[in-house]
Amino acid sequence: MASKKREIQLQAVINNQSLWDEMMQNKGLTVIDVYQTWCGPCKAMQTLFRKLKNELNEDELLHFAVAEADSIVTLQPFRDKCEPVFLFSVNGTIVAKIHGANAPLVNQKIITLVDEERKIAAGEMVRPQYHEIAFVDSDSEDAGEPSYESVDQIYTIVIIKPDAVTARKVQEIKEKIIKAGFVIEAEDKKPLTEEQVKHFYSQIADQPDFEEFVSFMTRNLSYILVVSQGKEKQPSWDDSEVNSETESKEPWDEQEETARPLRMKSKRYLQQYLEIQQISQFCDVEENITNTKFIEVLIPDFKKIRGIKFEKILALLRPALFNERTEDVLNKIQDEGFKILLQRQIVLSEEEAKTLCKEYENKDYFGSVIENMTSGPSLALVLVRENGLGYWKQLIGPSNVEEAKEYLPESLCAQFAIEGLPINQLYGSDSLEDAEREIQYFFPPQHTVALIKPHVTQEQREDIMKLIKETGFDITQMKEILLTEEEAEKIYFKIKGKEFYKDVLDVLAKGTSLVMILTKWNAVLDWRRLMGPTDPEEARLLSPDSIRAQFGKNILQNAVHGASTMEEAMETIGKMFEDFVPENLEEN
Repeated sequence: MASKKREIQLQAVINNQSLWDEMMQNKGLTVIDVYQTWCGPCKAMQTLFRKLKNELNEDELLHFAVAEADSIVTLQPFRDKCEPVFLFSVNGTIVAKIHGANAPLVNQKIITLVDEERKIAAGEMVRPQYHEIAFVDSDSEDAGEPSYESVDQIYTIVIIKPDAVTARKVQEIKEKIIKAGFVIEAEDKKPLTEEQVKHFYSQIADQPDFEEFVSFMTRNLSYILVVSQGKEKQPSWDDSEVNSETESKEPWDEQEETARPLRMKSKRYLQQYLEIQQISQFCDVEENITNTKFIEVLIPDFKKIRGIKFEKILALLRPALFNERTEDVLNKIQDEGFKILLQRQIVLSEEEAKTLCKEYENKDYFGSVIENMTSGPSLALVLVRENGLGYWKQLIGPSNVEEAKEYLPESLCAQFAIEGLPINQLYGSDSLEDAEREIQYFFPPQHTVALIKPHVTQEQREDIMKLIKETGFDITQMKEILLTEEEAEKIYFKIKGKEFYKDVLDVLAKGTSLVMILTKWNAVLDWRRLMGPTDPEEARLLSPDSIRAQFGKNILQNAVHGASTMEEAMETIGKMFEDFVPENLEEN
């Protein structure tokens, strides 16, 4: 309790506009840690601030505060940022701004500004004419214009149809929507239920082929996006642009002119934009939605997850740390709100080590670093958390141990330093693009086949799909099908001659099954582990959290099926999904 009290005394807590205005009346220097609600103030910097407060001993000249960007109107431009920001206010004027937990730079700035205040107070110098720092980025098109938020947020629902999902056009469509200035608030890939399709497409329910369309939409995966307009002006296009410019364009051709900001002339500008981009045939759009209950038909947890940016990154424990303090590090990672999706031991080659240690290549100790990195196994992790990239960077601290110990002793770099090794023993991706590439490299995807059997109810299906996603699987393809004897043989070819095979066929003939391709590193083994033992009774004893333990009735009606080996999985996928071409397939 004493420690927490000292922190409150050190930094004033500013969480509304009134307190901000009051703080700006401070005399001297005020150092303000601007933070996002999702992560809180930068704890790693508090030790430095306390040290400076004691050493400089200037209670009248030096003040510290933490300010919550989400609840202070003045700090609106800092909302939804993934890195900490430090503002420096001198007598109510913001004179400097530093992005990121750059302890040496913050340290020097505070010392310089306090020294100036001392000299001014002693009459040794005239107060400089400070240029006040603008919060709005200089390249923002809306700089200087008043901003406002509507009382009711307006959303657009985009449903990417099953054929586009199968054709792997989802990422291209998302990129084009983002390029048009929209923000993706929530997304999900799943098969739509009959009720959801009829609700969303109620305006065409009287068409003669509607039932056939419902069947098409419910038997395969769709991709659902909920997007908002963001803070920038949206593009719109004249009819002349649609007619004269798009006829000669190839499908999926990215043209800069179609994304330039123009004054809106139609409420349905996203639909118009997709038509210009020649991708509207892959999507259905419902715009100008303010009723979130309509959205929650498609994404039940929308209110909880909207705007949350869950980010996957690669983290690495270098060999010395992995050998000595693995459990402590993993506990700390989980305490900080990260979920560990994947982990594996890996001995790095010299080339891999040099790539991961590129920032040290000009240091005289680079050779010994590479020798250490290749001396034994490292532990590679895939971590996920809201705004995971920025939070991980803040948590692990500087790349240099000496710097971490001096300025950020609470960082993981300082806490888990290994004697004789000058570099941070924890590695993290530098960007989301790097993270995606590194995860693909260290955790190459593997495909397996999964089957949900006919006796499983629709509600249970949804629960199983949720478990599949939470365990880190991507449902790459899916189809709902009645497994006739011919179709069942494509999946159960290994047991075709067994005496119980007829009983298996009888179970499968009682209704449609859901056949899926699941993708993940180590997919075959992880799916079998998630399924649990074949007999649900045994599963309830040995693996109570498994799917068969929760949803299985008996050995035949045990809810799910999966391939035993990678070879069996690929053979089944080849027979059931003839057009499927695996990408980045793990070869071993």
